[in-house]
Amino acid sequence: MYLIPTPVGNLEDITLRALRLLKEVDLVLAEDTRTTGFLFKHFDIKTPMLSHHKFNEHKTVEVLAERIASGEEVALVSDAGTPGISDPGFLLVRTCVNAGIEVECLPGATAFVPALIDSGFPCDRFCFEGFLPQKKGRQTRINALREEERTMIFYESPFRLVKTLTQFAEIFGEERLASVSREISKLHEQTVRGTLTYLITFFEQTPPKGEIVIVLSGNGKK
Repeated sequence: MYLIPTPVGNLEDITLRALRLLKEVDLVLAEDTRTTGFLFKHFDIKTPMLSHHKFNEHKTVEVLAERIASGEEVALVSDAGTPGISDPGFLLVRTCVNAGIEVECLPGATAFVPALIDSGFPCDRFCFEGFLPQKKGRQTRINALREEERTMIFYESPFRLVKTLTQFAEIFGEERLASVSREISKLHEQTVRGTLTYLITFFEQTPPKGEIVIVLSGNGKK
C-alpha cells in the first residue's frame, strides 16, 4: 500500500513519482472522490477510485487489507497533503502493518511544514497539535500546553480562527508571538506574524478565508 501526498494548493507541487504510482496502482482510495477527480482529470489519470474517509474507514479497513494482501496495489490519498496528518490513514496503515503488508509513504506536501518555516520561530524542535477539539476537552488541551517550550502548530477553520487566537491570548498571554498562514501554495497565500493581540485585531478587521495553520512560539521564546 502506498500513501501518496497530494498538493495542498498548486497542482505543480505533486511529484513525478506520485503521478507514476497513481497511474500504476490497481486502486486509489480517496477521502473525497470528487476532489481527487479534479487532480486525476488535470493529469489524465484513469485509475479506479474508491471513497475512503473518516465516516467509513472503521468498516472498510479489514476488507481493504485483504484485497492488498491478495495482490492488489493500492494508493491512499487525502483531499490535500499527506494522508494520516489530520486526515484518514492511520487505521488502514495500522491494519496493514499488523497483517504484515508492506506500507510505503511517499514524501511530499504537508501544510504545516512551510507554515512552520515561514513563521520565523525555532523549528529544530516543535509540537504538532493538529485540530483542537471543537468543544469537549478543548480548554483542557490548551491548558496542558501552557508551559510548552517548543514551537506549537495547530490547524484551524477560518470561522474559528479569532476565537482560537482569543483563547490562546487568555492562556499564553496577549504578547505571545504567533504566525498565521492561510491558503498555502495557492494564489492568495498569506502569512501574518505578530503578537496574539495584533493577530486578533487583524483578523477581526480582515476575516480570513481558506485553510489555516497557526504557529505559536513556545514559552520563554522572545
